[in-house]
Amino acid sequence: MDNRFGEMQIFLAVAQNGSFAGAAKALRLTPSAVSRGISRLEARLGAQLVSRTTRALALTAEGELYRERVAGLVAEIDAAERGLAEAGDAPRGPLRINASVPFGTQCLIPILPAFRALHPQVTINLALSDTLVDLVEEKADVAIRIGPLRDTGLKAKKLGRSAMAVVAAPSYLREHGEPVHPRDLASHACLQFSFRRSIDTWPFRIDEAIAQRPIEAAFLGNSGEVVRLMAVAGGGIARLGHFHVGADLAAGRLVEILSPFNPGDHEEIHALYVGHQRLASRIRAFLDFLAEHLRLP
Repeated sequence: MDNRFGEMQIFLAVAQNGSFAGAAKALRLTPSAVSRGISRLEARLGAQLVSRTTRALALTAEGELYRERVAGLVAEIDAAERGLAEAGDAPRGPLRINASVPFGTQCLIPILPAFRALHPQVTINLALSDTLVDLVEEKADVAIRIGPLRDTGLKAKKLGRSAMAVVAAPSYLREHGEPVHPRDLASHACLQFSFRRSIDTWPFRIDEAIAQRPIEAAFLGNSGEVVRLMAVAGGGIARLGHFHVGADLAAGRLVEILSPFNPGDHEEIHALYVGHQRLASRIRAFLDFLAEHLRLP
């Protein structure tokens, strides 16, 4: 019997876990069954997909290409079956959400109890990380992305946008003074992200033109939340989205500086999901909920 879908699942599990043993554990199969599945798949395709050594396992170039092509297909089939099971029913089952740490803590978590009250049969599995994840590989239903979108083949629902601001704690400004022009930042401690370059640029409107000013970081944080906390602690000057620091500005923990030079740029915020003709009811309900209840400063 042709079991192409099962072999695709085995291959993707091997690619994700990096070993036959890991894939076997994830799929509740024996390592030998996983190995046979990969061998059958390679024989049918006439290509080696997995390079095996005594120490490591890696995908060949053909394996990488095959993974890119079948990952979305397997996710489509899985979602189609879930959608059929849920058709006509109230939203139910696990809802896997991925979001950045700042968006999750400041915007998403505060409204999730209201979503749970509307849909008590939905179990929320929320993962917060500033590292971009692959929805298919991580088996996430919805991912919130901030900033420019890459061409990933995923569906995107625009949730809004948030203005950017240069901010600092009053304690920092009392000790170090307040910069009155972007060039003054060269003598201040600036806070940046470790997943960007150590020397980055911030845009400013100077003489009616937008200028990108290089910023040398005195502190690097691996998430927006780390950078925000450092700014609140008086550790320096940061450039963050209003959605992230709105509560701090309102409470006086941070103040906006260099506002006459603010270029007025915004960060676009989208919800990404794998598009299907029949979207699972729990995903559709969550997307509709976000559109209605999400409030961005």
